Amino acid sequence: MSSDPLVLRDDHGAITHLTLNSPKNLNALSDEMLAALQSALDALETEATQKVIVLKGAGRAFCAGHDLKQMQAARQSDDNGAAAWKDLFDRCARLMQTIPRLPQPVIAQVHGLAAAAGCQLVASCDLAVAEEDAKFGVNGVNIGLFCSTPMVALSRVMHRKQVFEMLTTGKFLTAHEAQAAGLINRTAPADDLDASTTELAETIAAKLGSAVRVGKQAFYAQAELTTAEAYALTGDVMVENMLNRDTDEGINAFLEKRPPTWT
Repeated sequence: MSSDPLVLRDDHGAITHLTLNSPKNLNALSDEMLAALQSALDALETEATQKVIVLKGAGRAFCAGHDLKQMQAARQSDDNGAAAWKDLFDRCARLMQTIPRLPQPVIAQVHGLAAAAGCQLVASCDLAVAEEDAKFGVNGVNIGLFCSTPMVALSRVMHRKQVFEMLTTGKFLTAHEAQAAGLINRTAPADDLDASTTELAETIAAKLGSAVRVGKQAFYAQAELTTAEAYALTGDVMVENMLNRDTDEGINAFLEKRPPTWT
């Protein structure tokens, strides 16, 4: 087993790049990979200097999903693997729910393959940029394992009939199909993938960080409410945002036709 970290961190100013670093198994979400990625994300939650996170994979693929060899090995236990699998899916669910709770927007930078839980990971990120040749699928049905946990994230960001077709047929989407279905934001040629993702990350990082943080939190909170409840919540959020001294400066700068000086 390689001694290299399973998740590499590289900060470029206010933008943090996290790279899944297990290319030999296509960055599968093994027990070790889940723990390493959870730890990296937990550390970033309190780092106010970091405004955007870019998540990508080393080698030929973004992420091929769960580690099936580990899952099969669990069958040797007394309960035929039930406890180990429940623990695995609970830890995976925690990871996927951590991403929208982070104060920083998380951008998936996808190349090669995003399959099963790897596709779930893309859907769980706030934004996604993919190379034009990338493929996306929840193909567990092909081996007799319906991708029930991945469908939670996918059915909340994509057209539901499209998701159900993917789940029941094992069909993979092209990058352009994934964009049309709402799974990713934009595509780019392979040679331009880094630049396209960086452009998006830098655009967001240039905004007032406190405004983006409060906005991201409200974005997910209001989606779970009725329309009336959502307006009540977001009205309070707008008031909170307006009370921010940097927001006062931003509005004054706009009215005075000058760049803002934020603290």
